[in-house]
Amino acid sequence: MASTGILLASLLLLSCLAETSHGVLFSSLKQTLIVTASHKEGQVYKTGIDKLTVSWGLNQSFPAGSDSTYKTIKVKFCYAPVSQVDRGWRKTVDSLSKDKTCQFNVVARPYSSSNQSFEWTIERDVPSATYFLRAYAYDAADVEVAYGQTTDAQKETNLFVVQAITGRHASLDIASVCFSVFSVLSLAGFFIAEKRKAKSSHEK
Repeated sequence: MASTGILLASLLLLSCLAETSHGVLFSSLKQTLIVTASHKEGQVYKTGIDKLTVSWGLNQSFPAGSDSTYKTIKVKFCYAPVSQVDRGWRKTVDSLSKDKTCQFNVVARPYSSSNQSFEWTIERDVPSATYFLRAYAYDAADVEVAYGQTTDAQKETNLFVVQAITGRHASLDIASVCFSVFSVLSLAGFFIAEKRKAKSSHEK
């Protein structure tokens, strides 16, 4: 009977360890960071062109020492729920090791008790969608211990609409057109020169 109890306890312990190994649960983190960003209501941000200035810092309403384990801040660009519908590859999961909400890294900085900011040009590989910004605080073991975000808990306010710029750059199109015109003119000049040369030879 005692051996059965020990076995069950061991299995329970292993189960807990296995769950822990899957990563931190987002629901276990405290929202101790205040994160804000430059934002114009109704603006559509273009990748590779438009910029966002994100700022973060400790919410001063928390007791002194609340940030004693914070070593690094990592800011990420995250999909809003409206852009996750029917897209499993963007799915929100409570276990951060499986979560697909925040796929784009913005900046990583050593933690400072004073407010910090960073200007980020939205990268060209960011697809068209609606986003928000989230900052995670990491401890010395690089494990998430707290967070903050630009939106509310339902992720419905202060969102960023992004339009991906596809196709070639405008300068490439201009160069292509110029090269085509030059080629046509060169070819026309060649035929005219050949025609005159042939006429001249015939007259002789």
